[in-house]
Order: sequence, then structure tokens, then C-alpha cells
Amino acid sequence: MRTATRSFTLQRPRTLEGALRLLREQPSLVPIAGCTDVFVSLEFGGKPGTDYLDVTPLKSLARIAMAGDTLSIGALATWSDVQRSRLVRTRLPMLVDAAREVGGAQIQNRGTVGGNLVNASPAGDSLPVFAVADASVVLASADGERRVAFNDFYTGYRKTVRRADELVIAVEVPPLAGRQCFRKVGTRAAQAISKIVFAGLGGPRPRLALGSVSPTVVRLRQTEAALAAGAGIDAALAALQLEIHPIDDLRSTAEYRHEVSANLVRWFWETEHSS
Repeated sequence: MRTATRSFTLQRPRTLEGALRLLREQPSLVPIAGCTDVFVSLEFGGKPGTDYLDVTPLKSLARIAMAGDTLSIGALATWSDVQRSRLVRTRLPMLVDAAREVGGAQIQNRGTVGGNLVNASPAGDSLPVFAVADASVVLASADGERRVAFNDFYTGYRKTVRRADELVIAVEVPPLAGRQCFRKVGTRAAQAISKIVFAGLGGPRPRLALGSVSPTVVRLRQTEAALAAGAGIDAALAALQLEIHPIDDLRSTAEYRHEVSANLVRWFWETEHSS
């Protein structure tokens, strides 16, 4: 490991209350769980922090359950947990599809839903799913809980509204109607970071979202409105080009991302209307 860890500290509270108390007292603490992103950063010489809060003992945060008609997915639920969950397979099958492509089996066993959200990478595989699901992010601090609409959670590249004294403890998903779909485009299945990641929800008012095409995950509001108004796929794709702002990077080019984004939306719409 290229980053020396001798000066690091680690605290491992046994209760959520204890974890939140520590975050209030020491806001510089970096919460960790699966560490699938933290370890990569350390290996390449980065320093995500020097003082860490290990939340893995908080088993209650791994629970997947119903709260009334709302699906609640605990922040410490792993991608393997998501795939095994009957509730998720029934209520949010596009998240199961995304979970199958989050790294390999080892990453799926370690990586957590909350970590994917808080890491705030625009390439996060689950983010377009939660965007089209109109999910809510549940945050907790020593002062209580608050809920933030998922589509308001990100404020910029790798930036969120989470305060230093808060933990993401769950994601809540309301009932959904319509065909769900998920597509990931990468160099290879599962083991590569997304070049583009897409989620869609069908119906008379379709919902669409893309990752890896802007600094944050993007709900395609203008594209959705064009489709819902019956403007036709070509008009919707014209709106799409104004909603995304891809860049050239090591994984792909802006031109490629524009083209593939349009192909994914067209594929979704044509599949929706062929069934």
C-alpha cells in the first residue's frame, strides 16, 4: 500500500448512537464500511482521511425491509444482499441488475449501498436507479434524522448535502409502476467503471437517468417531458443533448458518450413501445 497508515486512527463503535456521538465530537472522522473505494485510494497514494470510523458493527443498518409501502434499504446492505433480497427483486429489479455489475463477486460481498451513494462518483452504478425511483436518502445525526430527496442529494462532483456529523443510514424507495430497466456500458462487464450507466422507468410519464455524462448523476427531465408530451424520439434526443455534459477522459470521449446516451434512450423508448 503506497499510503503509509502508521498515523491513522480507527474507532469502531458498537451502536448507532455511539457512532453519531463520535461524529458530533470529531467531525473529521471518515466513516468506512466495505472500503472498496478507500482502499483503492490508499493503494494509489491518496489519503481520504487519517481518522476513520468503522461502522460495520452496526448490523441494523444492513437491514432491507418494508416500512408501510416503502422499501427501505439499509446503508450497510451489500450488493450481494441486494441480489438475494426477495423484496428488492420484487419491488426494484433494476437495482438487482445494477448490483450484479458492481465489480466482481468480492466487491459485491464487501461494497455497500451507502458507500456507493456517499462516494458520489457520477459513474456509480446504483445512482441512476435511485434517481428514476425518486428515492429518499435517510441521514442521521446525534440531533435526529432527516430525509433528502435523492435527486437533491448531490451538489457537484463528489459533493453531497451530507454534513460531517451525519451518517447515511438508509435509502427509501416508494412504490413504482412501469417497466424498469438498467444498462451499463463499460470496457467489460462488472469489472470496469462505467463509461455510461442508464436507468429507465416506463409508463405514460417515463423517468430516465444517466451516469458518467455530467459531474453528477442526471435525471433527464427535459427528455422525459418531451416523451411524455408525445413529441417523438427525435425531439427527445435533441433535448437529451442539452441535458448532459460529458467530457473526454481515460475511459472514453464526450462524443462517444453523447452517441451512446442517445442510443440507450432510443433503445429504451423503442422497447417500451414494442411490448
